[in-house]
Amino acid sequence: MKIENAMVLAAGLGTRLRPVTDRMPKPLVPVAGKPMIDYGLDALATAGVRRAVVNVHHFADRMIAHLKDRREPEILISDETGRLMDSGGGLARGLTLLGRDPVFVMNADLFWIGERKGAPTNLERLAAGFDPARMDMAMLCVRLADTTGHNGRNDFSMDGEGRLVRYREGEGTPVVYAGALATMPALLDDAPPDPFSLNIYFDRAIKAGRLHGIMLEGHWITVGTPEAIEAAEAAIAALPDAAA
Repeated sequence: MKIENAMVLAAGLGTRLRPVTDRMPKPLVPVAGKPMIDYGLDALATAGVRRAVVNVHHFADRMIAHLKDRREPEILISDETGRLMDSGGGLARGLTLLGRDPVFVMNADLFWIGERKGAPTNLERLAAGFDPARMDMAMLCVRLADTTGHNGRNDFSMDGEGRLVRYREGEGTPVVYAGALATMPALLDDAPPDPFSLNIYFDRAIKAGRLHGIMLEGHWITVGTPEAIEAAEAAIAALPDAAA
């Protein structure tokens, strides 16, 4: 499946990253000289995404200024300066700016390195594996050992066919949600107008047996605290020829 639209969740306050986020929005915090959000947007562009909605709230003017000249992908702004909508509400609002075609959904404060050159990227593999007839969502997942900056907890258990349930010790393969998924906008047609967590839809999909995942190739990085910036940069330095 080809996916040409995306939503990047970027409106959070980044409170755990203070005092850095007292002077800039979290997605613009530089890691190895590059704003975090640009790692994700570059990955989307490489995967063939043409349009990406980015929601903004904290230092929204700086986010908009940073994104305004970007052409690949084309950026559309979902303004949450008046009210933060949480992950689910932010996605539901952002999807109104796109059509009905499949979308990638990504968090702005994480990325991965170490994809094999010449091979399909993680997002291309995710798009290829997403089957709306069998799945509400296909998630990119990663083994805990292949992460930097994570809190050390697994999120889901994956069975041999890629189905996901909430993590249960000793059941299936334990994985961390890597903050990128593929879905159809119609999934959120019944979304409430108020802020809500996307976890509601994760749990619905689990109950229906329609939450699936694929394993990330490479190394996954998230930056939630000031200390995590140094760890992220060390991980990047250890793979100087890796594609981010």
